[in-house]
Amino acid sequence: MKIQQLRNATLIVELAGKRILVDPMLAPKHALPPLRVFGARQRNPCVDLPDGAATALEAVTHCLITHCQKGHFDHLDRAGKKWLRERQIPVICTPEDAGYLARRGLRVEPLPSDHERPSPFLGGQIRTLRCTHGRGLVGRLMEHGVGYLIEVPGEPSLYLSGDTILTPAVRAFVARHRPDVCVVPSGGARFDLGGDIIMGLEETLAFTRGATGQVVANHLEAISHCPVTRMALAAAARAANLDHRLFIPADGEVLTFGCAAARQGATSSTAAIGG
Repeated sequence: MKIQQLRNATLIVELAGKRILVDPMLAPKHALPPLRVFGARQRNPCVDLPDGAATALEAVTHCLITHCQKGHFDHLDRAGKKWLRERQIPVICTPEDAGYLARRGLRVEPLPSDHERPSPFLGGQIRTLRCTHGRGLVGRLMEHGVGYLIEVPGEPSLYLSGDTILTPAVRAFVARHRPDVCVVPSGGARFDLGGDIIMGLEETLAFTRGATGQVVANHLEAISHCPVTRMALAAAARAANLDHRLFIPADGEVLTFGCAAARQGATSSTAAIGG
């Protein structure tokens, strides 16, 4: 299995001979509005897509959307919708997002509403876990979305957590299913009011301690309301003796996980998946 970090939550997963695009935000740098009102009102995304992204995208066969409504352009923006619509890529999503995506001309394949019931996927199965995208008043205003657990014979099991803070439900899910590889949002995103709406530095470390497999951190250094940096997270992981299990890929970087090696490490390159 290969995971290529493109930008923010957007990545490409290669497994079972397919290439799955996750949460495509494809707009150029600064083409999208800021997400904070006070202080530095920096437009988004803060960085361009990495070199080779266009080539990698041309090899995509499927798409997974964790959430996309209520202004969540950092998981599906207009450029991402246009790209998916023009190519009629199958888009796997929740029933809650299916109508919204279908009205925009996307080829939608919704999963069942029962989040614990697995569905067939690429010769294996996929299931969802509800996210908690913030607590309190901010949490009540957010679209919470889902994470995905993908289990395919001959491949490492993969948990794509979606935008969530670290909750007892997430801890219990990971303890029960023991994914070989987990991808978690680590940027500590927050608005002008309220607390974090995704995992930050400390919760990413706590998640990694509780997981039995490897952990990949994303949602870093691409959106203006995410203060956690790769450098700070890497330093904290080293100090906690977790750097051998917590991977923090640069935009464009490809991580390769094998079944036997999934619990031991990963190899890295900056070559595009489609290359």
